[in-house]
Parts: sequence; structure tokens; C-alpha cells
Amino acid sequence: MSPQARGHLAMLVFSALVAGSFSLGSIIANEIAPAALNAVRFGIAAGVIGLAALATTGLPRSAAQAPWRYLVLGGLFATYFVLMFYGLQTAPPVSAAAVFTLTPVIAAFAGWALLRQVTTPRMALALVVGAAGALWVIFRADWQAFRAFSIGGGEIIYFWGCVAHAIYTPMVRKLNRGEPAVVFTFGTLVAGCLLLTGFGWRDILATDWANLPGIVWLGLFYLSFFATAVSFVLVQFAALRLPSAKVMAYTYLVPSWVILWEIALGNGIPTGLILGGVGLTILALLMLLKDEAPAPQTEPK
Repeated sequence: MSPQARGHLAMLVFSALVAGSFSLGSIIANEIAPAALNAVRFGIAAGVIGLAALATTGLPRSAAQAPWRYLVLGGLFATYFVLMFYGLQTAPPVSAAAVFTLTPVIAAFAGWALLRQVTTPRMALALVVGAAGALWVIFRADWQAFRAFSIGGGEIIYFWGCVAHAIYTPMVRKLNRGEPAVVFTFGTLVAGCLLLTGFGWRDILATDWANLPGIVWLGLFYLSFFATAVSFVLVQFAALRLPSAKVMAYTYLVPSWVILWEIALGNGIPTGLILGGVGLTILALLMLLKDEAPAPQTEPK
């Protein structure tokens, strides 16, 4: 396979793994407090990424300079995941995944505000198409609900989490001082774990960890390893082989993967009208995948 094909394969796997966090997350969201769940999740993911950093780039002392940067990024990252699980307590997985596809639109505004990044006209059109598809799914293809702006509380909660996620993306570039990505992510996860432990220590102490259902531990392992640590590696792998617009495009594939996850878990198939909104998100994906800039010609080392 060419380097570009490997990058696309990595992002295809990434979108499927992220989609699993919506379906599994909705199952365990009401079994454990979001702060307690994510504090443990961040701790496990930090351990995995820390070992990866030690095995590759090492953990240089220079990376510990200005530790407030990690607190800012860890706070944004933690906010996203906590609000995601609060939202999944009531929002259907497919609908929550549709909210997630609004993140590139918000990120475009955040990127301009923080870094003065400019979005090309075709990318802007693709973002509009993707947002339209997302809104179609969020409002359950109900025009009357859209006119009344009748949206579920879970979707609203998760939307603010997505705002934090969108701000996190340009803040990484703004605050990074040359640290390797794996080292920078390790610092972010450690800071997020500390913040979540402080915020949710009562929930952590109140949780009966020994008697949690098996599905919670399965979900926690999946979220920590596949939806956090492995997903990070896949994004880094793809980012070295594909233009950033193409990496971002795979966000729009998540609702489709969530539908497949829901079918596999025996939760049925959405209505045909809602599938039309998912179709628009796939169209946005194809628009963003069209060449925007020359792809790298050599395999990165």
C-alpha cells in the first residue's frame, strides 16, 4: 500500500473506534458517574501513552516547562469527555455522533480566532453540508422540531463538550513548544486525570468499584485503550501521510459507523429519513477528501 493509502486506512479504523465509544458509552453512562469513569480512563490512557513515549522519544525534562499548558489542554479534554457522558445518559448514540460532526465547523471558527487559520471555500461548503446532515439527524428529520428548535437535553450538553473539543485542537498548536506529540499528549492526559480526580473525588470514593457490572469494565477498557490511546496513534500516523483537511474529513464517517455498532448491539436501524442526514455527512466526507493540497510523496520515517 502507498503511504497515502495507509493513512486513509488508519483514519478509517480511527472513525470506527471512535464510533464505538458512543454506543458503548451510552450503555455504561448511567452505571457510573462521568467524572469517576473519565478520571480512571485518563489514568489508564496516560499510562499507555507514557510507556509509548518512553519506548520512542523519551520524556525530556524540557517538556515539563510551563506546566500550566497541560492544565489548560487537560481541562478542555476532560470537559469534552465528561459532558459527552452526561449527554449520553439521555441522547441516542446516533444523535450524539451527529453532534460530534459539528466539531469541524466550530473548530474552523476557533482556528481563525486563535491562529488566524483560513478555511478554503470548498472546505467551507463541505462543512456546511456536514452540519446540515448533522442537524437533520439531531432533530430526528422532524421539520416541526427544527422550526421549534426542539432538541434533546443530552444533545445540548454534549454540544458544549464539542465546543471544548474544538477549542482544544488549535490550542494544541498554540501551546506546543516543540515537544513530540506523544510527550505532549502524555502531559495533557496526566493533567486531565489530576483535574478529573479533584473534580470528581466524591464520585470516585462513592463508586463501588468491586461490584461494577462487567459491561462497565469492558467499556472502560475499550474507552481507555482503543478510543483514546490507539486512536491517538492512528491520528498521528495519518497526519504524517495526509493533508489535515483529509484527516478531519473522517469525522463525518462516525455517525455511519455508530449505526453499524447499534445494529451489531441489537439496537435496531434508524428510520430512512434520518439515514438521509447521515448520507449528507458522507457527502461532506467525500468533498473534504478531494485533493486540497499535494499529498506527501515519501513514506515518513
